[in-house]
Amino acid sequence: MIKHIDNPNGHFLYIGNTALSCILKISCGKAELLHLGAPLAEEDCEALCGDTLLGWGCDVRYREGDPRSCLDDLPLAWSERGTGDYRETPMELLYEGTDICPDFVYSCSGSLKREELDPVLPHARGAQETVKLVFRSANRLLQGLSLELRFSLFETALVRQTVLINDSDKPLQVTRLMSACADLHGCFTVSTFDGGWIRETHMHTVPVTRSRTVNESTNGFSSNRHNPGFLLSETGAGEDSGVVYGFNLLWSGNHCSSVQRSALGFTRVLQGISPEGLCLDLLPGGRLETPEAVVAWSDRGRNGMMKKMHRFVNACIIPAAWQYRERPVLFNNWEGTTFDFNEAKLLSLAGKAKKIGCELFVLDDGWFGDRDSDTAGLGDYSVNLRKLPNGLEGLSKKIRALGMQFGLWFEPEAVNPDSECFRRHPEWVLSSPGADAFYGRNELLLDLTKPEVRDYIVESVSGILDRAEIQYVKWDMNRHSPVTGNKAYAYILGLYEVLHRIFDPRPQILLEGCASGGNRFDLGMLCFAPQIWASDDTDPIERLEIQDGLFSLYPQSTVGAHISAAPHAQTLRTTPMSTRANVSFFGAFGIELDLDRLKPIEVKELRETVAWYKQHRKDFQFGCFRRNRAEKDALCWQAGDEDETLCGLFHKLIPAGPEIEWLSVNGLDPARIYRVEARPQLLRLAAFGDLLRHVTPVELNADGPALRLADRHYPMRDGGFSAECSGAALRSGIPLSKRFSGTGYDAALRVQGDFGSSVFCIKERT
Repeated sequence: MIKHIDNPNGHFLYIGNTALSCILKISCGKAELLHLGAPLAEEDCEALCGDTLLGWGCDVRYREGDPRSCLDDLPLAWSERGTGDYRETPMELLYEGTDICPDFVYSCSGSLKREELDPVLPHARGAQETVKLVFRSANRLLQGLSLELRFSLFETALVRQTVLINDSDKPLQVTRLMSACADLHGCFTVSTFDGGWIRETHMHTVPVTRSRTVNESTNGFSSNRHNPGFLLSETGAGEDSGVVYGFNLLWSGNHCSSVQRSALGFTRVLQGISPEGLCLDLLPGGRLETPEAVVAWSDRGRNGMMKKMHRFVNACIIPAAWQYRERPVLFNNWEGTTFDFNEAKLLSLAGKAKKIGCELFVLDDGWFGDRDSDTAGLGDYSVNLRKLPNGLEGLSKKIRALGMQFGLWFEPEAVNPDSECFRRHPEWVLSSPGADAFYGRNELLLDLTKPEVRDYIVESVSGILDRAEIQYVKWDMNRHSPVTGNKAYAYILGLYEVLHRIFDPRPQILLEGCASGGNRFDLGMLCFAPQIWASDDTDPIERLEIQDGLFSLYPQSTVGAHISAAPHAQTLRTTPMSTRANVSFFGAFGIELDLDRLKPIEVKELRETVAWYKQHRKDFQFGCFRRNRAEKDALCWQAGDEDETLCGLFHKLIPAGPEIEWLSVNGLDPARIYRVEARPQLLRLAAFGDLLRHVTPVELNADGPALRLADRHYPMRDGGFSAECSGAALRSGIPLSKRFSGTGYDAALRVQGDFGSSVFCIKERT
């Protein structure tokens, strides 16, 4: 509900539902933020009004004679320099090269119409109500300049946006315009999700202090270094208790968020585009619309906040055609073949993938131009007929005849100097004026700020999608941007236009975003791509940290996660197939390895794994996700509902003589009786090495032909687990079967060595 309230104490705006509320008051013509968080009643407005009394000794009064007009002492929903608020400002304007204060004063409010939204920027859909507050400049030089603060209420989140409109006769330059400004009361820690290539979204938490904490990307994209989303948690908040705010931004370029605690105990939160190098012209008659900023609130800890944020993303961000639609199990040929393939080899792999249970075959890099390595061919779209003599159309038809969908990899934003595209149009390369082009991974970026470049990409990609009847696209981008400021901003707008033109008319295509893995994992891309490749690192132990960070902000269905070969290319770590699968289950699941090199027992294990996953896919992808209690150095993920839920229990290094392990499960009906079953897992004989000498009647060489043959064909079953108990008992925790402790083997023993894991299906007893 959005309601305007007028009484003798002022004009109030109440925005709220059962998930959260936001209460504003117009004070001195400015937007005072009385409350953002817990769902309150409109009757609470007056009680939330603070009183600055006489202000502080050196404070500046916005209105002479009004001791209560010290803006530096008020919690605000917007602020400007030059008005007496000395905290970080969300806006900076230049007029004739000089910093200027427009002094925006409240004018009116109204409902926002869909046609008022920028058609290029991504937007959340399905708002319950939307309101815009309009402020006019009181600066005599800027008559006609206005500011809109937009508030959109969704079922589980609030979305904010800022629009600057220049109906004055003065040209201005905008060097900073944030999407949202909010002053919150309370003591907080801030958690950001940082890293780099193959180590994305690791959570880092620090206290919010008087010094500014900044979460910013300047590499041209939302970045693998600093995801635009972050959390604010009140002191003492945990997984299931305490107040936690989640913030995010619908933007795929340079971003900047900051938090800072003021002298009076308010924490200022800013979200928006990074101002680094930014100087946008705002001519008379022009307007500048910022990306949308999102906030969700919960008093049930991080799990409660995740539930609300995940619901918002699934319902309001993911393209309509893919909302709550189960993602297919895909097979990607890249790690199996890299550039070395032909049609016969691909069809052989597709046949094997089909027998395992895969539903979608994805042809990755190397199908076009002279693309036999990463040094040539990008920018070209002619099919390599030496590899694919029947073209993509012929290959696609044969893949579909196997009963599989067909998908294709593209990297449309890049170009190699060794390409027909570059030789014809060297002027299409993205660079700063007067500067040489800078290379990354033997490639350059195309300048998406140029209309002719956008047209070339749209026409080339669209033609292939239609001719070959493509049902899935992996859209890759493998380097950082060489430009900053205005050019970097315009590039992202160009990218959004390209994506709109290609995929809006083709909603049936499943688009997966990728930028060297997670270099562009953000809400802006998710408005086009229902899933994003989380990281080029497929080591499941590394993925535990990466995916765990992503789940703080994004639902499981958005996270591309594949089983790959071990030892892993990124770490040289060897992990069990069961763990590689168990981690990948919590995401958009796929397989990416050379099926020709698998042992027969591995093929059997993969086939059983895929079949089991399909039975529980909906819960893994769309079930309510939470983190549960686990022992030190272990992690417990849960996805599902009260009727059926899946729990993954993951370990890193296991000590000798491990303690009894307990399984704790939340979110179940305490009175119902549930059956707990561990997913069947196989044990490879080779994992025991020379220990087998102690349990076989004759001495056998662990690397000898007999055991090598047995290891290829005859597995052992890992100790299973089953139990029946109440939801209350599961919440408290139940003991699991004993783990291997160096004393032999038993059929009920759980052999959870280093990097071991289990997944449990908890289902109401019928």
